[in-house]
This record gives sequence, structure tokens and C-alpha cells, in this order.
Amino acid sequence: MAELRPDLCIIGAGSAGLSLAAGAAQLGLAVVLFEAGEMGGDCLNYGCVPSKALIAAAKLAHDARNGAAMGVAATGVAVDWPRVQAHVRGAIAAIAPNDSQTRFEGLGVTVIREHARFADARTVVSESARVRARRFVIATGSRPVLPPIPGLEQADALTNETIFDLETLPAKLIVLGAGAVGVELGQAFRRLGSAVTIVEAEKLLGGADHEAADLLRTRLREEGVELLEGWRATRASHAGGVSLAIEDGKGGVRTVEGSHLLVAAGRVPALEGLGLESAGVKHSRAGVATSPTLRTSNPRIWALGDAAGRGLFTHLAGWHASVFVRNVLFKARTSADAAAIPSVVFCDPELAQIGLTEREALDAGGETHVARWSFHDNDRAQTGADAAGFCKLVIGKGGRILGATIIGADAGELIAPIALAMSSRLGVRALTDPVLPYPTRGEIVKRAAGAYFTPRLFSPTTRFVVKMLQTIP
Repeated sequence: MAELRPDLCIIGAGSAGLSLAAGAAQLGLAVVLFEAGEMGGDCLNYGCVPSKALIAAAKLAHDARNGAAMGVAATGVAVDWPRVQAHVRGAIAAIAPNDSQTRFEGLGVTVIREHARFADARTVVSESARVRARRFVIATGSRPVLPPIPGLEQADALTNETIFDLETLPAKLIVLGAGAVGVELGQAFRRLGSAVTIVEAEKLLGGADHEAADLLRTRLREEGVELLEGWRATRASHAGGVSLAIEDGKGGVRTVEGSHLLVAAGRVPALEGLGLESAGVKHSRAGVATSPTLRTSNPRIWALGDAAGRGLFTHLAGWHASVFVRNVLFKARTSADAAAIPSVVFCDPELAQIGLTEREALDAGGETHVARWSFHDNDRAQTGADAAGFCKLVIGKGGRILGATIIGADAGELIAPIALAMSSRLGVRALTDPVLPYPTRGEIVKRAAGAYFTPRLFSPTTRFVVKMLQTIP
């Protein structure tokens, strides 16, 4: 067994682990990186990348079928599932070199493709190595949850880790869960030709702005997705197909039949088999307990990304790596909670949010204003016949931006200037200052910000001031 004594030992080669390993190695630290599965973690291999590639193919099929309103009618639109899969695999392959073992070894990182666990408070072991590092980082990501529904484990249930390997396109896909994964994949498979039923115990995208969720709910149903909200699964079975027994808590009982079942009922940090008890690291099902600097109950160990239980976003994991570098390597004082973290559901229309929703801000109390602009009044959206959605800014005292919701085409791109303004602690006025090209969808953010000032700008007081100023030679 090799005995290693690096500056830094990282368990997990997903977004957080890779970002930190690259940065630390380039800053001159000796780094050991353990990964028992695929380099790149869930995002590259089973999550962000394959799902967005699938969504892109599904959008092409949808647009081809729905171009008649703009004078372009396509007939005989056919979906070739093996070629769709090839596109998905091609996207993964194109990005994989950035996350590869070869690249990181080229940066000087010692990569060990084995399962690692803590043997004690300052030692990590694997099949071939024993590591006593100055510092350790847990960056093991998360895994999909199979809820405790009788029969589910025997029903050949799919998750985001297995659905992309299907040999045939599902004839009828049942999706259990209407969170981001369930909505994205449910809509994509419907557009590719599957009949789709989404079953959700609560409400569609429960944490989203209610108005935006309503718009998306309508769109899904218009596209033929059967959406069953407020229905809880009670039993699953598999006999030539999938049966899901559901009830609504009001005496309603029914059975949903399908060819395949996708479970999209959430994720939990992947902490099994890490020996955290041996290391004195406090944790729960929600994740490793950490301080605002991501330090655990063992002062030699930090937890980043999904493992830290602060959110399940790839870009959040990257931010955590930055927090570690700032605090530990440069001795700064940066809190993991210091940045507003945006989220995007890559459905159509896209739904992007940052900070507080309108309801959250109102529930929190204090001065709250809502400024908005519709894509219906955005000229670029009208030229593309894609004017569904809006931009909503939630603004507090003194013009402080508390949050924002954008639903519409390219919402994930359009949230960027708002994220910049919030991270730089700029008020809503900053969003009105840039001169933007016309016509662009990006104008919607400036228009929404301008709507906040409209009542004041054209008030009687302002008109009086302007009139008085005109008397000055």
C-alpha cells in the first residue's frame, strides 16, 4: 500500500472536487484525488450534460412540428432514438476531456480511481493507498432517492443515472416527481414522442414563483403531458409494464399504467461508506454539517458541493471550491452563503430564479416592491413568435435587489446581469444604465428595472420639477 502525504486529499471528482483539484495543483500544492466512479461525476455523465443534450434534440422535434404559424410546415417529423442517444453520448464525449484523468495528471494531481474512506481523523485509505494529508475535502456529490413505496425496487424503476441507456424510446413514461428533473425529462420525452404522465404529491416546482409555475403548468398540458398534482404513489408493480397506484388524500384512488417509470423524487448527499464516524465528522441524511466556511466538525476536513447539504447545483459546487481556495489557501474570510445562487429549470419556457421569490419576500416582511416586464412587450420575442413569459424583479428598501424570476426562452442566460448586480451589491438602478442592442431578449431585464422607476419618473412632482427647470435660460 502506497503511503502518501500530500497537502490536500480530495474524495470525489465531480464539479467541486475537480474545480478545487485544478486550482490547488496550479497553485503549487500536492493534491491526491480519489474517484471510484466516472470522472466528472453526476453532472457530466448522468445529469446536466446528457439531459440538456436530450432537451436540445426534443426542442428540434417540437419546433419542426409547430412551425406552421410562421409559414414553415414540416411533415413526417421522425425521431430516431439511437441517433438521439448518439447525440447525447457525443455531448458527453466532447466535454469529457476537460474532466479526464489524463488532464488532471497533467496538472500534477495524483488521481486514484478507487473508493476511499476515512480510517481515522487524519487518514484516508483505499485499496492501494494510505493518505495522511494536511487537509481533506469531501466532495462526493449526491445520488437519486428511491422513496419507500412498496414494490418500487422490483418495478425496474429508472433514475437519471439509467434512463439515457434505454434501448428504445418509452411508449408511455410515468414520471414520479415534478421537480426540475421530472419536468425537464418529462417534457423532453413527450416532445420526442412518448406519452408522459407526471405524478407529484405536492405541486409542480413547489419552490418556484407561483405565477411562473402556473405558466409552465399550462404549457406542459398544452403539449399533452398528463400532470397529476396532489397525488401520492402508494404502490408500484411490474408485469410487462409498470403500474403505479396513487391516491389524492381525499378518497380518490386510481392506477397509472405505463411502459417505463422514471423516479425523479429528489437526491441526497452520497456519504455511504466514507467512514465519517471514524473521522469524527458530524453528518445527517441532509449532508455533512459544516460551518459557513464549509469546515466540518473535524478541523482538518471540509465538505463541498452536494455533500455539504447547502444545495444541489453544479455551479454551487464550483462556488464552494472557490470559497475553500479563498479561505484556506489565501486566508481570506468568505462565507459559503455570501453569494446569491441562481437556479434554472431547463424546460420550455425556461425558468430561472435567484434570491427571493415574490411570495418569500412578502412573507419575510419589510418593504417590498415588484417590477416586471412581459416578453409579450419584447420585440425580439415577438419576431420569433415566442413571447410567453416575463421578468419579475423583487426589490427592497432603497432599490436593493432581493431576487428575480425570469420565465421564457433563454431565461438561464438572461438571469446573468441580475446575478452580477446582486453579487456586486448593486441596486436596481444599475440594471437600467447599460445601453443594450435592439432587438434583443436581454432588453427585458432593463425594461423590468425601468418599470420600478416609472411611477416616480412620471409623477406629478417630477412633472412640476421639469416644468420649473424649463424656466431656466
